[in-house]
Amino acid sequence: MAAGLAQPASADSFSDRIGLQLESFNGPMHKNIDSTLEKVHRLGFKYVELVGDYGLSPEALKAELKSHGLIATSAHFPYAEFRDHPAELAAKAKALGLTYAGCPSLPQHEHLDEKGCREAIAIFNHAGEILAAQGIKFFYHPHGYEFKPHGEGTLFDLLVAQTNPKFVHFQMDIFWIVHAGQDPRKLLDRYSDRWVSMHLKDMRKGAAIAIDSKTERGNFVPIGQGQIDMVAALRTARRIGISSFFIEDESASPEKEIPQSVQFLRDANW
Repeated sequence: MAAGLAQPASADSFSDRIGLQLESFNGPMHKNIDSTLEKVHRLGFKYVELVGDYGLSPEALKAELKSHGLIATSAHFPYAEFRDHPAELAAKAKALGLTYAGCPSLPQHEHLDEKGCREAIAIFNHAGEILAAQGIKFFYHPHGYEFKPHGEGTLFDLLVAQTNPKFVHFQMDIFWIVHAGQDPRKLLDRYSDRWVSMHLKDMRKGAAIAIDSKTERGNFVPIGQGQIDMVAALRTARRIGISSFFIEDESASPEKEIPQSVQFLRDANW
């Protein structure tokens, strides 16, 4: 067991409740996938969320994960794949054995406006229907800029209202929700039938709030050490039926901070 790594989960069933978003080790994943996945396993995780396919076929990637005792239940893919090749993406997601396939951002990012939002709505409805035919739930993962004012609400409200609830779901990244000045518990309750999963990460106390997806690396801190009331949000999430959670560490030292986040979530009563 490598120094500084958490013990594998046992009877507390932590690994059945919390997975790891592999973006946390994105650089290492592309340099040495074998050793990186072994590290993820030793951190105590069983389920992971992918970012693309790391240059491997679905069959090869699934086998690589299995050799380290890992299962991919969810993945992020580029907006362009949902727009241009939804059928091929659905086939890939099915071959990987995914439950969820999601889009993590929109092309306009900070410059998102109503036009761009409506373009995304059409693409999401179409791709979501194709994925649903393969038994996979499509989701969009907001990053903060979607909360620009629009009408009596926000562009995010428009996204939710105009996408088909049968085919389009959402993944809450609690950091970016709070960063945009939103209350995650209120948002979970407001759209309780649309959220399917969550990214868990904490925000440094005193970090600035802004409706964008930009922040300093130092504003990411281990879960339980920042300003987000994670336990309250997790309790709300479980109450509305969310069962898929992923730690995502965007700090400069994920190997140091992930074990701290794991320990907090093991100890917390949620």
